[in-house]
Amino acid sequence: MKKLWIVYLLLIGCFLIYVLDYRSETQLNEQWNTGGLRGEIGEKYVMVTFQMGIDYWKSSLKGFEDAAQALNVSVEYRGGTQRDINEQITVLEQVIAKKPAGIAISALHPLDLNATIDKAVEAGIPIVLFDSDAPASKAYSFLGTDNYNAGVKAARHMAELTGEHGQIAVVTTPYQQNHQERTDGFLETIRLDYPEMKVVTVKNGKGDQVVSKQSTEEILADYPGIAGIFATEANGGIGVAEAVRENKDGARPKIISFDTDKGTLDLVKSGDISATMAQGTWNMGYWSLQYLFALQHNPNTAQIPGSSPIPRRADTGITVVTASNVDDYYAK
Repeated sequence: MKKLWIVYLLLIGCFLIYVLDYRSETQLNEQWNTGGLRGEIGEKYVMVTFQMGIDYWKSSLKGFEDAAQALNVSVEYRGGTQRDINEQITVLEQVIAKKPAGIAISALHPLDLNATIDKAVEAGIPIVLFDSDAPASKAYSFLGTDNYNAGVKAARHMAELTGEHGQIAVVTTPYQQNHQERTDGFLETIRLDYPEMKVVTVKNGKGDQVVSKQSTEEILADYPGIAGIFATEANGGIGVAEAVRENKDGARPKIISFDTDKGTLDLVKSGDISATMAQGTWNMGYWSLQYLFALQHNPNTAQIPGSSPIPRRADTGITVVTASNVDDYYAK
């Protein structure tokens, strides 16, 4: 009988330990996700992009809005209508003048926004960057794809598609940091790991479908035996695919593009594009707002006193989309 009571006491003790541990873990998760706080509807955070009407931003904005609902705050979406750095600077200045609780911005240029970003931070407005970084600015964090690694993955997949040999081209936007990092990862991987492959040209598609198509037409004329083309963004990939489709009597290179807008996914499904690189865009938007909220409400909650309560960099992931899994990436 005494032994039976001991067993009961042990079981009760284990249960209490489990309950206390579960409550502790739940509280820690809540403290990270919301800082243990809820905001107010009058507390407004702003997302700033460029070419704000394109499909690419929809997933990031959805993540931003989902976080706003979870935190009980308001959000606004602003951005330049064109791929124009002066327009984006003007929009950012207008947003700063309204003194929002925080700003998440995708930087069109890695340097030209620094002074405006720093002005906001010095005025007490938290800023985080997503998708495209401005690393020399005073922004608190960057959330986005490890773009160099994305270029590495694209190169390895291109090697699979081409049997590890042949001439390769790249269509990119060289003055934008994220595209340059993708290009660097791709070029260095081909050079170091695939001696039978050679990148013969890198063209500036200017992030524009028409310009990218024209650049590809030049590539096809100069290198009629081209085996593959890597486009570092979605508009470029669509332009590349159009040029190759219209090249009736010439090369049919394998195409790897970027992102998961419907136009790109349709071309993957049809086989015009062999693969596209899918970024964690919803994560970029969702965690941008979570980070801004933490900076606004808990500036001193880091484990090390005086340090930022958020990571300096966060990798939001990359996956390869092909015809075999493309249906999983259409908007539900």
